[in-house]
Amino acid sequence: MEPKKNFWGIILISLTAIICIFMLSGAYKYKYQQQESITVTGAAEMNFVSDLIVWNASFSRSASNLQDAYTLLQSDEQKVRQYLREMKINEEEVVFSSVQTDKLYTTQYDHNGHMTGTRFDGYQLTQTIKITSQNIPLVDKVSREITSLIRQGVEMNSSPPSYYYTKLGELKIDLLKQASADGKERAETIAKNAGIRLGQLKKATMGIFQIIGQNENEDYSYGGTFNTTSLHKTATITVKMEFSL
Repeated sequence: MEPKKNFWGIILISLTAIICIFMLSGAYKYKYQQQESITVTGAAEMNFVSDLIVWNASFSRSASNLQDAYTLLQSDEQKVRQYLREMKINEEEVVFSSVQTDKLYTTQYDHNGHMTGTRFDGYQLTQTIKITSQNIPLVDKVSREITSLIRQGVEMNSSPPSYYYTKLGELKIDLLKQASADGKERAETIAKNAGIRLGQLKKATMGIFQIIGQNENEDYSYGGTFNTTSLHKTATITVKMEFSL
């Protein structure tokens, strides 16, 4: 009986070994098939000109009496409105904010430099204006010639204009088409030179959408750059694509 047991034991061990070999070869084949792909990055860029300008400015007045400060600020507001009318700015494009009121204090010290308290010096009233327009040359001119108001005694504080593009959605779609075509062409070139045939697209991931000023020393960022200081801009986008072979 002992030789018969040994015979069946050998058969069982052999079958187990054969099954393990098949399983290992199948796993290797699956792994190999999974690695039969190529990954490329397609890129596209496009120059464009902004079609919307936003300009912000503010003016303020100070006085010991709140009513006096408000009267002075109202006079300045009328001067600002007159200036914008003379510059042919559309009133619908201008927004005047509500008046912001701040109390002014001066810190007092003794002869040893220790603070002894504060003195109330009056009120400062501030009002801001915002112009949003597609007439970029005109608003640019308004922002540059604001010194005429300063000469009239208006305490103006002007910010540089910001430039935007109202068709960014369409622009991004065009860039994605170009970047996808560029990525496919790169993959086809690599596959052709390697003597293999390019298969179907397995996965595609859009990269960061970047907008920088033209001819400016501006860096890309991992979170995306969105330039608003330049009238002329360049938009770029990348697409990471994986193809089967």
